[in-house]
Amino acid sequence: MNKKETNERNKKNKNVNKNTKNSKVNKKVKNKKKTKTWKKVLLIFLLIILIAGGVFAYRTYKNGWGLSGMLATVAGHNENTKKNLGEFKCLILGISTDQDNVELTDTIMVASYNPNTQKATLLSIPRDTYVGKNSARATAYEKINALYSRKHRPDETLEAVNEITGLNIEYYVVVKTEALIKLVDVIGGVTFNVPIDMDYDDVTQDLHIHLEKGEQVLDGDKAEQLVRFRHNNDGSSYPEKYGDNDTGRMRTQREFIMQVVKQTAKPENIFKLGEILDVAKEYVITNIDFNVAKDYIPYVVEFNTENLLTATLPGTNTNKNSSGTWVFVHNKKETESLIQEIFHDRDITKESTEGSDESGETTTSSTSKSDLKIEILNGSGDSSNLQKVEKELEGAGYKVTRTGSTNVTSKTTIINKKDVQDTFLNNIKDVLGAGTVEESQSSSSKVDVTIVIGKDY
Repeated sequence: MNKKETNERNKKNKNVNKNTKNSKVNKKVKNKKKTKTWKKVLLIFLLIILIAGGVFAYRTYKNGWGLSGMLATVAGHNENTKKNLGEFKCLILGISTDQDNVELTDTIMVASYNPNTQKATLLSIPRDTYVGKNSARATAYEKINALYSRKHRPDETLEAVNEITGLNIEYYVVVKTEALIKLVDVIGGVTFNVPIDMDYDDVTQDLHIHLEKGEQVLDGDKAEQLVRFRHNNDGSSYPEKYGDNDTGRMRTQREFIMQVVKQTAKPENIFKLGEILDVAKEYVITNIDFNVAKDYIPYVVEFNTENLLTATLPGTNTNKNSSGTWVFVHNKKETESLIQEIFHDRDITKESTEGSDESGETTTSSTSKSDLKIEILNGSGDSSNLQKVEKELEGAGYKVTRTGSTNVTSKTTIINKKDVQDTFLNNIKDVLGAGTVEESQSSSSKVDVTIVIGKDY
């Protein structure tokens, strides 16, 4: 190879190396640009997440924090949404579907819930309630539980309940037996204190009830047995103090529903929401619009069953008619008074009755033991304790104006509802020999002090 060829070759190699070097440099520049671009995108993405998270956290804070605040934020609520929600009322019908082509209404209840006061009410309507025109000629066909089985139209039962209560309820929920069974199983069972031994068999309905008295975890099958029980094979039923036959069954149904609501609303069950909705979709009939329901759901998780007031439609059972059919005839005057008390008066904030003297100082009238209105709720699991506490308090000079039952609780609680003096509260504690004092001021309360009897009594 001559000198000229050698120079040309070297020059060519230099150009190749130069091009290769330039290519590598350009590639590095492009890679740097790509890296910078991705960094910018990632930074913007993280910034969006931080801003969105901050906005979500702020809205959750404005909605009250906690699970309720989170659900309210997800539902698109703001701090004014709850304030604008009124009391929600609906009719609940529990339908037995174990007989072919027959759907009996075993449970009839009016339920209300106020998200702002966190108070709720359950009113039981006896299934034998007469809805005809002349009770002297009553037939079983004219009982309120027969209305749904005629045409499977819940609006007819709703109309009858509105006529009886004057509440103008708009919504209904029809819950078939299968819904209760499957819901209880979905949430892993419900812990409940069965009030008595239950032993009943009805081969025509393929209904077999065998439950022992006491606190236990009930699965779906046992839950159905519990809410359908009326009396044992030997004719015995709930004790008179608890509420015999239908009255006892309605009380058990209300208390069980309280526990189902309480245990379904546990935070861990939010992960089972899909299964719960599937059960509802298949076995529940309702005219409640989803947009209405979703406004209340975030606040229901805050609900404490101690704020649930329960009652039964007042009236009498009678068979004084030509057919000898037993029917329940409600007392119109007592019903009107009860409806006013449990649905309307609960949320009325009353003005203070305190006065002032000539100097402008606030004055209060002196109070004695007998002036105090005391409510006793038995949560000890022993029905005899209610009468014992009532006697002890009255023996000490106090006035018991209301008694009832509540969920079983371990400790006795003395709740100050009306700014009662500590002297009285401590004296009540001494009389009972148990209890802790709590403040729960409520100007709309019908009583001054509520005592919840616990197992420690």
